[in-house]
Amino acid sequence: MRSTDADAIIVGAGPTGLMLAAELRLAGVRPIILERQPQLRTVPKANGLGGQILRLLDYRGLTERLGEIGVDAGPTAAIPFGGLHVDFSPLADSPLQAMHLPQPKLEQLLDDWATELGAEVRRGHEVTALEQDDATVTLDVRGPDGDYRLTARYALACDGARSRMRDLAGVGFPGATYPEVNRLGQVSVPDSVTQRENGDLDVPGFGTVAAGFTRTEHGVFAMGSLAPGTMMIQTTEDTIDDTDDNEPLTLAELQDSIRRILGVDLPLGDPIRLSRYQFQARQAERYRAGRVFIAGDAAHAFPMTGVGLNAGMLDAINLAWKLAADLHGRAPEGLLDTYHEERYFAGTRIMMQTQAQVALRRGDDPAALALRELFQELLTDEPALRRVGALIAGTELRYPLPNPNQHPLTGTVAPDLPLRTDEGDTRVAELLHTARPVLLVLADRPDLRAIAEEWSGRVDLRVATTDDRPADALLIRPDAHIAWAATVDEPADPAESALRDALTTWFGASETAKTEVRVGAVSD
Repeated sequence: MRSTDADAIIVGAGPTGLMLAAELRLAGVRPIILERQPQLRTVPKANGLGGQILRLLDYRGLTERLGEIGVDAGPTAAIPFGGLHVDFSPLADSPLQAMHLPQPKLEQLLDDWATELGAEVRRGHEVTALEQDDATVTLDVRGPDGDYRLTARYALACDGARSRMRDLAGVGFPGATYPEVNRLGQVSVPDSVTQRENGDLDVPGFGTVAAGFTRTEHGVFAMGSLAPGTMMIQTTEDTIDDTDDNEPLTLAELQDSIRRILGVDLPLGDPIRLSRYQFQARQAERYRAGRVFIAGDAAHAFPMTGVGLNAGMLDAINLAWKLAADLHGRAPEGLLDTYHEERYFAGTRIMMQTQAQVALRRGDDPAALALRELFQELLTDEPALRRVGALIAGTELRYPLPNPNQHPLTGTVAPDLPLRTDEGDTRVAELLHTARPVLLVLADRPDLRAIAEEWSGRVDLRVATTDDRPADALLIRPDAHIAWAATVDEPADPAESALRDALTTWFGASETAKTEVRVGAVSD
């Protein structure tokens, strides 16, 4: 086999690339990460995490680390959705979990974790060209000490919405850029302004500026607070003029935008963060191009905030174990192709709900007002409220996996069941810290345990009990999704056959089957 510098080269050291590097190291793969920026970012592109990724980070044992950097995680009481206020407080439990976490802190945590696991991160290194054949990928790189080349079995594009890697691999990024210009500022509250407990501002000479969304004929003004003494402000205006994203947003430009929308000069304190952007709705035509895989913002740009981090890091977790299986020579046929199938499907679901938000937020004619009014009324119904929360969180996602007995858990993320074992109490999350597949047997099923022994080198067998078990057994992939589940008291014949099929589909032929094939070949 041709010599390589690494098993895989990851381009981009944002949350997606760093998560992918850590996951690959857990699976015994040697990645090198190339990042164009010379240092870790200090300006937050995002200020929090929410949804399904929080559960997956817990399943990797990172909850304590997150707590050490002062992050509060918990149920979200309310969230904006397409310019509307979605209030989860009437529910006994919120369908959306979130934590306040500026992106630089998240990237530092993931960088520390990946490097502790043995990943190599090279900052200030930019990819300039790409070549690939049926065995390797070679990248031309410009680094601080000059140009050089790197060769690996695979290359992974995690370099953002303007991805150079995606372009070099010849993958299209179709979609739309919306005309609205969004200006975002995180600023301190000036002494001349009084901030009420509910977030409203009392402005001398004007009166009260309400927290939340204020829509006028000139645009939308949004305001909230992330911490005492600070406020997050966003303006949204349609524009027919070209906007130069290369020119940094200034405090004066933000104040001018506020004046056009509200008709008031709003005093602003010292800026902590200023940014300008336009919403895009784009999805890569395919998430794989030969030996190049595309993930994170390089694969999808959604027309609403708050979902990109969740989607990108889940891309990484889905891809890593499949790539590792191939690199270790034990991937069944077609396994790598399921990355595109599953994550493109997930991206399409996210695009659907974010595009729906675009329809809700745009327009001020009577039809648009009626749509928002009707949608707000629907959100007073508990099923609709939970459905919208699950859509935002990504917890409603169910991969369309083979499901012979139509078990409702197949294709979903494994629930974090409390477990009782001979070694003591535990939970599902603790079984997945090592990112290995697990067959969790929750009933007296020696038939299923015997089958699992044939895959003992690749799948961990765990036996436990739990109250009100949802299944007799769960086959959990390294990305925490359930590949197969035995219904409670399912007869042996269909359960055994389906388990063998699932193990073979996702983790290759059993060692027993391989031995039989080798013996048969010798006999012939």
